[in-house]
Amino acid sequence: MAGTIGTLSGIALGAGTARAGTAAPRPRDARNVQDWRAVPAPGSTPAAQLRRISAAGAGLAWAVGEEGLAGPSRGRALAMVWNGSAWSKTDLSHLDYSGRLSDVAGVCATAAWSVGLPSGDASPLLRWDGATWRQASFPGRGEAGVRLESVAVGPDRRVWICGTRGGAARLLLGDGKRWTWLDPLPVASANLYRIVLRTPDEVWVSGDQASGGGWSGLVARWNGAWTVLPPIAGARLGIGDVHAAAADDVWAVGTEAGVGGPPGRPGNPALAHWDGTAWTRVQPGFTVGSLSGIAGDAQGRAAWISGWNYQDQGRSTYLRRDGDGWTVVRGPSGGATAPYLNDVTAVPGTGGFWSAGMTSPVPAPPTEAYTERLDG
Repeated sequence: MAGTIGTLSGIALGAGTARAGTAAPRPRDARNVQDWRAVPAPGSTPAAQLRRISAAGAGLAWAVGEEGLAGPSRGRALAMVWNGSAWSKTDLSHLDYSGRLSDVAGVCATAAWSVGLPSGDASPLLRWDGATWRQASFPGRGEAGVRLESVAVGPDRRVWICGTRGGAARLLLGDGKRWTWLDPLPVASANLYRIVLRTPDEVWVSGDQASGGGWSGLVARWNGAWTVLPPIAGARLGIGDVHAAAADDVWAVGTEAGVGGPPGRPGNPALAHWDGTAWTRVQPGFTVGSLSGIAGDAQGRAAWISGWNYQDQGRSTYLRRDGDGWTVVRGPSGGATAPYLNDVTAVPGTGGFWSAGMTSPVPAPPTEAYTERLDG
């Protein structure tokens, strides 16, 4: 059924496009790779993984996910903070919440937010107070069926959240004090997994929507009203992340689950581009695995994609923008035996990037939280 992105261990679903004539990414020798390096993220209880990462600058970043996954355990929330020199685990024992944190976004020490999957009646909304995370109120808090999936924060510190309320996919917009649920997305049976900000008044969302007996990729824009792009066709396809440089230059990434197979069967990475008229699928350079996140450079151009190559698990896998196409890049050796990346994000003001995930593709002990960094 739709919604697989939220249930697989770390695998995002997606479909993709690119400009007509764009070549498939070319493998790149590890000796020539840009210097991604593993950065220790200590303190989590295996099994653990980081699902999302966000940076305010070189000296401040946040990463969230889950830890303590073992056997029947559903695990508990995991949060980390970067102080410019090291990651440290954030104490969450004061929170009335024990579920998984699914996203984080922030622009400064007093404007960072996180959301999590429901634990009890509804999803939590957390605000960073400069030292730790505190629960925040919002309309619908504690209401059955309310689910907060992803969060984005603008330079004006307004907070955008995508999720579900009243049985429909919606956006929640606020400034920390006043919150408003916006008009429902005009798509039946839709699931939203990611929200990204293009301008202070324009956001893009990605996910999936019901299609026949499966689901297809979903990308939409909100700028005061909804614009829903045509579905991205695929065999049980959902979009894990999206990057919009312009209304006619949109990249979407994810994983195509395929028509069936045994539980745990790897999917296929999906990459797509919207040129303002149609989606074009692009071969991502490997055939089994996933694409999980996409980040832009300082000029707003899509720059890096995080992924997982099932057939080359000794190092992390990225796609790097190379002219009008993409190049497959392997990450550092020695950081983890078989790293799995869930997300990638830019570091404002530096030209650098962070990625986050886990030390192996399976969230079972002894898997731990994992990060990599590319200095700008």
